[in-house]
Amino acid sequence: MKHLIPLLAFSFLIGCDGEKSNVAPSEGSPEEAASEAPSEGSLKETASEAKPPEAVSVNPNLKYEIKGDAVTITSCNRKTSGDLIIPATIQGKAVTSVGEWAFNGCTSLNSITIPDSVTSIAEGAFNGCTSLKTIEVSAGNVNYTDVEGVLFYKGKTLLNTYPAGKASANYVIPNSVTSIGSGAFSYCTGLTSITIGNGISSIGENAFNGCTSLTTIEVSMDNMNYTDVEGVLFNRGKTLLNTYPANKAGANYVIPDSITSIGDRAFTQCTNLTSITIPDSVTRVGYWAFTQCTSLTSITIPDSVNSIGGYTFWSCTSLTSITIPDSVTSIGNYAFADCSSLKSITIPDSVNSIGNYAFFICGKLTEVTFLGNAPKIANYVFEESSPTIYRKPEAKGWGETLAGRPVKLITEKP
Repeated sequence: MKHLIPLLAFSFLIGCDGEKSNVAPSEGSPEEAASEAPSEGSLKETASEAKPPEAVSVNPNLKYEIKGDAVTITSCNRKTSGDLIIPATIQGKAVTSVGEWAFNGCTSLNSITIPDSVTSIAEGAFNGCTSLKTIEVSAGNVNYTDVEGVLFYKGKTLLNTYPAGKASANYVIPNSVTSIGSGAFSYCTGLTSITIGNGISSIGENAFNGCTSLTTIEVSMDNMNYTDVEGVLFNRGKTLLNTYPANKAGANYVIPDSITSIGDRAFTQCTNLTSITIPDSVTRVGYWAFTQCTSLTSITIPDSVNSIGGYTFWSCTSLTSITIPDSVTSIGNYAFADCSSLKSITIPDSVNSIGNYAFFICGKLTEVTFLGNAPKIANYVFEESSPTIYRKPEAKGWGETLAGRPVKLITEKP
């Protein structure tokens, strides 16, 4: 009997392990615990589910910066392509900002989705995204919204970004918009016309930069701040020429006599123009004003202009001659860089300073004549150019060279 009890107990245990018991285990029994315990696979799933979602969803091509409890998207790998979703959180912290130039040059992105958490999008965030067709904003975002893929501030008073790759030739800006952001339409090469509504009171810098197919900018007659004349954009009083559409038809253009200022990038990439007439009323020519006007062969700057700004004639590759008036006192950085057809230039005695790389890559430039004393010269003025410098015998401050180029007397000109 002593040996029978253990044997019976052993047989009972084998029956429990070997066959499914029809008896439900009592509450809290070891059998119940075993039936509820997760398998090895479910343990992995549970662990994955326990991780914060951002640990799984953050695009590895995104770079970011964490300050306190907030995250800013700072940049993105330029090779990133397709559709990109900005995460709402990273490492358990809210993504609140998209930094300046964050997606600059991401030419293969098709769409970007902005989460509810983002409250700030910096200038130029999507600049150069030439394939970008749509920017979508989560419905719960309190600061931003989109209309057919165009990014606006929530109240639709600020147009932040028109996607550069959006498939549309014409765009009418809603009347609710009061401001066009800096670079808002940059590189929108598909647009041929833009209509500005009556509410616009400010247009940011470089708003239409790189819109190489743009033929006309039309302004509502009720707009109190801007107007257009034959598709050219002016301020209401026609004292500022804001933008000449890059693809506007016509080889010659005469700037109206009322104009006192030519805006930054006003004529950038106007490749159809061969000549521009600037009236004596103009006192300021903006930076990059005639950049990449590759068909421009000649231009006369009036006596009323105080300086030639940086990059003013950069890459005007057909420019063969230019007259600089006595009123000009300075020539800015890269002012005539890559003017590859320019053969000679005369600089008046009023000029006292010349900026960095002012005549960079002017391969045909053989002579530069100075009519006054030696000016203050910045670095690399004649880099990759090889002119001979000529000066007056009585002028002061001259040595045997200027910025690495030989200096001779005007009387020694061939």
